[in-house]
Amino acid sequence: MWAVVVNPHSGRGLGRIRASEVTNFLDARELSYVVIVEDSAGKLRDSLDKFLDRESACEGVISVGGDGLAHLILQCVVPRNIPFAVVPAGTGNDFVRTLGWSLDNVENLLTAVVTTSPTRIDLGCVDSEWFGAILSTGFDSVVNERANALAWPKGPQRYNAAIALELPRFKPKSYAFTIDNTRFETEAMLIAVGNGKSYGGGMHVTPQAKIDDGLFDITILKPVSKLEFLKVFPTVYSGTHINHPSVVTYRGAKVLIEADAIAYADGERIGPAPISAECVRGAGLTWKI
Repeated sequence: MWAVVVNPHSGRGLGRIRASEVTNFLDARELSYVVIVEDSAGKLRDSLDKFLDRESACEGVISVGGDGLAHLILQCVVPRNIPFAVVPAGTGNDFVRTLGWSLDNVENLLTAVVTTSPTRIDLGCVDSEWFGAILSTGFDSVVNERANALAWPKGPQRYNAAIALELPRFKPKSYAFTIDNTRFETEAMLIAVGNGKSYGGGMHVTPQAKIDDGLFDITILKPVSKLEFLKVFPTVYSGTHINHPSVVTYRGAKVLIEADAIAYADGERIGPAPISAECVRGAGLTWKI
């Protein structure tokens, strides 16, 4: 029995379309499944938890939505050691990018899911919450806070609008970091702790991160002028920002961040610092290229 967990509203309705593709695929192969859809994240998690407690022979959970839905599903499947797959149907789909799957060829992904065995991947754990891609704080978290408060525009443009509103008044903050056993302090504009490579729909903020090495890649942007920030920011899509003299990178299994700042993981609000995160080797079971 498979669990197909759907956010029909993700990707401006793409979730609903992809859900039909998934169920048609499973029907064609006469595989048993249950579809779980709710009108809130809390209800969705509760329904999935109840299903997994009841269905001891669950073969896996298929997430049909964006990174937020995948993040929710991680909280349910990781403690139970149940494999999960992510069908991309959101606006960012960065966890699918991390796993190396096409954003369009759903049939290839599903074929691998039902015909091959899942493999172990690393996951991050921040204050007892699992994440798959990026834990971040700094400017991007400020932008996330503003974007979440905006009623308009919808979709990716809301993030761009939040950048335009927040950048003129944004100031670097003072941070204290402990990476493994090394502690240091610095001012910074942006911090990304990467289990995966990207966030924000393909921004390769930690471009050298791997999901099977037991380590985070950590990118820190030290203070630059607003003009220089605007010049550096677009290079995050190619990952070449790490060559800028104000960008420093580290690797480590554990990180503690202390600051007057808010943190996000997989685009979901974690809360105010201090935050403590660990890269847990082999914590997740999924399919990847």
